[in-house]
Amino acid sequence: METARRFAYIEPFEICSIRPPTENYSLTFRVSRNCAWNRCLFCPVYKLGARFSKRPLEEVKRDIDRAAILDEVVRERVSGIAGSIEGGYTQAERLIREIESAKGRSTPEGEDLEALGSKATSIPQSLTVQQRSAEEDDDDERLAWFASWFKEKPSITDSVYHLLAWRQSGARTCFLGDANLLLLSGDYVSEVLSHIRCRFPTLERFTAYGRTQSAARKDVEELALFARAGLNRIHFGVESGSDRVLRYMKKGVTASQHIEACRKTREAGISCSVYVMPGLGGASLSEEHAIETARVLTEGGPDFVRLRSLEIFPRTGLAAAKATGEFVEASEEQVAREMRALIENTKCAITVVSDSASNLLDVNGRLPEDRARMLATIDEYLSLSPRDKLVFSLHARLQSFIGQYGGVTEDILNLLRPHLHGGGIDPESMSDYELERATRFIRSKLMP
Repeated sequence: METARRFAYIEPFEICSIRPPTENYSLTFRVSRNCAWNRCLFCPVYKLGARFSKRPLEEVKRDIDRAAILDEVVRERVSGIAGSIEGGYTQAERLIREIESAKGRSTPEGEDLEALGSKATSIPQSLTVQQRSAEEDDDDERLAWFASWFKEKPSITDSVYHLLAWRQSGARTCFLGDANLLLLSGDYVSEVLSHIRCRFPTLERFTAYGRTQSAARKDVEELALFARAGLNRIHFGVESGSDRVLRYMKKGVTASQHIEACRKTREAGISCSVYVMPGLGGASLSEEHAIETARVLTEGGPDFVRLRSLEIFPRTGLAAAKATGEFVEASEEQVAREMRALIENTKCAITVVSDSASNLLDVNGRLPEDRARMLATIDEYLSLSPRDKLVFSLHARLQSFIGQYGGVTEDILNLLRPHLHGGGIDPESMSDYELERATRFIRSKLMP
């Protein structure tokens, strides 16, 4: 009876659905909702859910307290935190039902709590094939996933699985969302982080998204307030160093602001991680996009550059531009040459990370030490015949899909079935058109 009374007072907390891959299993708290800019031509996220708002400090602290109370229960009741992941989720499912029962609610009949938990705790890398096939969208199933992440109200199910995944991953990292922490004051962030550290003392690293325009507008001392508050890293969406590309994509920032933001962030004592989008210049600005982006990286000197090749999502401004012919996608070979130019012309000490399923090539390393090795990886692809490039792309995209989802879906299997021989794909049985069509179909299902 006492347990039931205790569970009756448990409440869920708001989780950041969109976060960097490195923060997939971090504890997250929303200090703001959505994106204040939200105009980028290529971006499909933040178009759903609540409009942008800064959350009141007391509301955020209440979420932190709710998470701490629930975390205590999870640690008490879920032994799988230190053992079997599968066993942990089984116990978590039982705990969720107990909490919902104590609160006078029930989980909808037939709902797969483990599936919901997997989706709530990470960007869809952990979704199974069966879970994916159950979520269909008339236009693009990825948009259905985005829609499912942006919930108007948090749930006990999401909250429990989020905490469980964080605990199972070591309970050391925390991410503050949504899209731009730098719109908030250093004093506000200091109070939030102080309260989080008080309730979750095992945390060692705090990260957030930011806009380079916001960082460039602040002086170094203002940014240093965030560092002293405990913020360790800011992830910036640089995307391109070409002003023409940035203008066309409606990024609302210039190359010079990118450079200034990176410099100020590092000078303030905060690690600077930037995202770059090979292919964003399209076919016409491909070379300029690569060379100017390398210049921005060289002059800005961020600690990390993360490569995330362009994928065009339905219902975006860029999809509309492609439909009219205004924007022509760069070919996969052009994108590979962009990556080569980027690696060759970036003249600063920086870690290059290819952690997106949208990337054709696995290019990771440290510049300048690993430049030759990374260029050799790209050159090996570029040296292939046109036909062999098509075969390479199909295999690479299929492996990315399997790595992301743990298997292939029935629609992909049906597409490839006529070409399966001896337990694998026989590319000799496929025309160039069939190779390209299959590759494009698989790419359309990958999450970046």
